[in-house]
Amino acid sequence: MTDEQINQRIAEACGWTDFVVHPEFGLMGTPPNTPGLRTAVDWYTVDLNAMHEAEQRLTKEQAEDYVARLFDSCYESTFATASQRAEAFLRTLGKWEEDK
Repeated sequence: MTDEQINQRIAEACGWTDFVVHPEFGLMGTPPNTPGLRTAVDWYTVDLNAMHEAEQRLTKEQAEDYVARLFDSCYESTFATASQRAEAFLRTLGKWEEDK
């Protein structure tokens, strides 16, 4: 998956809607609870703060699966990069697509 696809899928899971790709600003969408206000989508693949916000949306069961996936991808989940966290997040939700 491309970073843009990953960022859009995580944004969708976090309640964003109405996505477009702007020629200057990249992926844009409407955040939850702000109808009509389209803004740049967070770069979950490079921003640990954005991933932290996304992680807060996981249920307890999903969070347990997510942490297990992180541990599998890096020896210590505390040191996982934003990109590793983004992939584990989407795999946990069943929204990861393998490259073809």
